[in-house]
Amino acid sequence: MLVVGAGPAGAELGRCLAKAGVDVCVIDRLPDLRRAAFSSAAMPMGAVEEFGLPAQVVGSRWTSWNLLGPSGQWRAWQQQQPLGVVLDFGALRCWLGEQLQAWGGRLQLGWTAIGSESAADGGVITLCRDASGARCSIRSDWLIDASGQQRALVGDGPLGPDPLVSGVGLEWLLQVNQQQWLRWQGSLSFVLGSQWVPQGYGWVFPMQPGVLKLGVCRLLDPRRTQPGLQTLQQQLLAQLDLADAEVLDRHGGLMRSRIRRQDCHGHGRLLALGDAVSTGNLLGGEGIRHAMSSARVLASLLQHPQADLVEPYRKALRQQLGWRWNLSGRLARRTWLGLHSPKADQRLEHWLRALESCSAVELSALLFDYRFERFGWRALPYMLGLGR
Repeated sequence: MLVVGAGPAGAELGRCLAKAGVDVCVIDRLPDLRRAAFSSAAMPMGAVEEFGLPAQVVGSRWTSWNLLGPSGQWRAWQQQQPLGVVLDFGALRCWLGEQLQAWGGRLQLGWTAIGSESAADGGVITLCRDASGARCSIRSDWLIDASGQQRALVGDGPLGPDPLVSGVGLEWLLQVNQQQWLRWQGSLSFVLGSQWVPQGYGWVFPMQPGVLKLGVCRLLDPRRTQPGLQTLQQQLLAQLDLADAEVLDRHGGLMRSRIRRQDCHGHGRLLALGDAVSTGNLLGGEGIRHAMSSARVLASLLQHPQADLVEPYRKALRQQLGWRWNLSGRLARRTWLGLHSPKADQRLEHWLRALESCSAVELSALLFDYRFERFGWRALPYMLGLGR
């Protein structure tokens, strides 16, 4: 088994397969898994337990939500017990790689997959460039494209009624003083409104003591002129009194997903995984948890493979993600692409006021599990842009 990409999807698949006794090799173009560690990396406590993540990959725990709306008003929801964690994404990738190798799997860093073709014996031959730059071919029974939104091997597929929606993000790691740290510790804080981040949102997440993540993300809209992310981030730093913080790291990334997940899941012995099949959720830009979940779905099928796994895999992944997935995607498109005017800000303020009666646990269920029932089913057409 050859897996291309050692992100949360590819490395988790490799870990699961190696643990089950499958001969698996995972390659990644990065020479160091701590590089390109862009991810806001917020995760609910249930997912930490589900995937058995150790303390070494946790940057901090959080017990509250803070939302700054278009009106300039902060709203807070809090409980005593932790609601979730902010992961150290680089540490997570390294731990998954170590787990893969501990169970007998192989990890090749600095390797790039160039292309693939079917082998005469029914397997797959993948042309690779190794860490030294030399070309080589790897023969495997199955080839997994876990290269993320790049879809390096499986491709984007034909244009259709479910196009790729793109979002771009920029995140800085900040060293702050104790007073600044105390203000933000223990909370996931979001900044919402067209005057802050048009067609997107900003966030401040705590990491280790004295370190914060500050980021901005927006959906790309070719119909409009959009300000640069760095300009928006500088404005946000000033607005939140963090302009004097030392910047420890700058990173960014592109996210591309289809609302209804009508992606090419593979063909023959080539299968796609994680962000390559739109498991990144556009509502909150969340990808890690869903990528690892998709890996477990595929790992189960690959341990007892059929001649053709594409359709069984598609159905199993659709069932795992659930019917709420499409609703959350449509709400994301409605909310973020439409957030560019005073009218949109008023609509957002309306929903923030409605959220005031929620508990912190209910808000987590809404944002992580897409439990829209809290608003009542009659509100869904309005939320999804089908009503006025």
